[in-house]
Parts: sequence; C-alpha cells; structure tokens
Amino acid sequence: MTHHLVCLSFDFDTSAGMIARGLTTPTPVSRGEFGAVAAPRILKLLERRGLPSTWFVPGYTAATYPDLVRAVADAGHEIANHGWSHVPPAQLSRDEEEAELVKTSNLLEELTGRAPRGYRSPSWDLSPHTIMLLERHGFAYDSSMMGDDFTPYQARVGDAVALGEPLQPGRASAVAELPVSWHLDDFVHLEYVRAADTVQLPTFDVTKFFDNAMGDFLWMRRELNRGVLTITMHPYIIGRGHRLLALERFADTLAERGARFVTAEAAVAAWQNR
Repeated sequence: MTHHLVCLSFDFDTSAGMIARGLTTPTPVSRGEFGAVAAPRILKLLERRGLPSTWFVPGYTAATYPDLVRAVADAGHEIANHGWSHVPPAQLSRDEEEAELVKTSNLLEELTGRAPRGYRSPSWDLSPHTIMLLERHGFAYDSSMMGDDFTPYQARVGDAVALGEPLQPGRASAVAELPVSWHLDDFVHLEYVRAADTVQLPTFDVTKFFDNAMGDFLWMRRELNRGVLTITMHPYIIGRGHRLLALERFADTLAERGARFVTAEAAVAAWQNR
C-alpha cells in the first residue's frame, strides 16, 4: 500500500469569509453563495472518481445550507469544524473562540450524526488558546499551521515568542497538526478581493495552482518514504467549469502516479500508526 497520501480539502465558507471581512453588500455575498451551487458539482466529480475528501465547514454555512452539509456527509466525506463566523480566532477573545468552536461542533453533529474530529481556523490564524481549546474538546487534529510540508506533527501549547528573543517551545499537545501552505490554497491563486484598505490581485491561473501541487507530490514521492500532500480549495472558487476540468485532470494524474487519496482524519491516523 502506498504511503504517499493526498488529502483534498474544501473550506466550505460560502459567504462567511466575505461577511467576516466586512464585505456585506449584495455582490460579494452572492460570490459566496456560488459555493452552494458548486458543492453538488464537486460531490459529483468526487463520486465519479471514488475520491474521499474533507470539508471544513463554518457554523454559518451549516446553519444556512444544512441540506448541503448533510449531502456532503451522506456522500461519505469527512466534515470538520471551521469556526462559526469565519472571523480568525486570533481576533476573538478566548471565550468567544470557545463559544464558536462548541456551537459549530454541536450543529455539525446534529446535522451529520458525528462530532467533528478535525479543525481548521479561518484564515489560518490561530490564537494562543486554540490548541488548548481543541485539546479540551477532544479534537484529534488541527490543519492550520505550516511547520512542515508533508509530515504531520504534534501541535505545541505555550510557546514563548518575543521580538529579538529565541523561540521557547511549549509542550507537545495531544492535537496532531496536518500542515498546510498558502501555495496550495486556491484562494491565493484564483480569488480577487477588494476590501476597504487592500486589493488581492490573483493570477487566475488554475494550471499554476495544480502545477505547484503536482510538483510537491512528485518531490515527496521521490525523496520521502511516506508523507501527505494537503490541498485547500473553496467550492465558490474551484467550482467554476474550467477549474473543475483542471481538478479532474490533476486527480487523474495523481492516481496514475501512485497517490492514495484519504481524508484528513485518515491521514493523521496513518501518520500516528506509522
């Protein structure tokens, strides 16, 4: 059995990310709504190829589109926690962060019959409290940090970080970390965002996005005995026709080159049982 794993992950934000950035006028909200149109297309693609995946779902999406979240779970894909409002935890108080975490988990369990085992922070910006909260509430893994590329590791609690001082690592927690990277996130490559004080100008080149991912997989296969490539996509971004065709080609090529597709939870379990 191959030990070179690929985790296709989808951050099912719909309009939550727009609203969290203060983009609440009709057009940006409608851009997020396209995620509800795209999700069934993605599920159909995954079904045709027998590909498992993990969907990180904000409570906002679960409350707004409960039938779609049930459909994802009913199709056999993993449902994980992505906060409630899509406000990054680093911008919330500890109590606010915990309330969002618990509220989302409760709703996802109500909709799918299973409490989420994984978490991904909105905008990949953890607070100093996040890992402790995940420990407290029994999460198996987080997928928000970038301390490795192909190898999961144990997230730490209580690092001492100060300007001009060496890092003082805290203790290893019970929460595994499935690392991510911006270069493997479709948002950076493909999404235009204009906020009050910033403009993100993407390349709109879906080929480059998947070329990056393929290059990483080929290097992992050549250089490492085992590893997991984690790719982050958003239904409202990747769900356009030409991008779905590119995703199909990418998945087919990975399969031809020996990749084994797994959920994030399964990837972490495989690493723990190595």
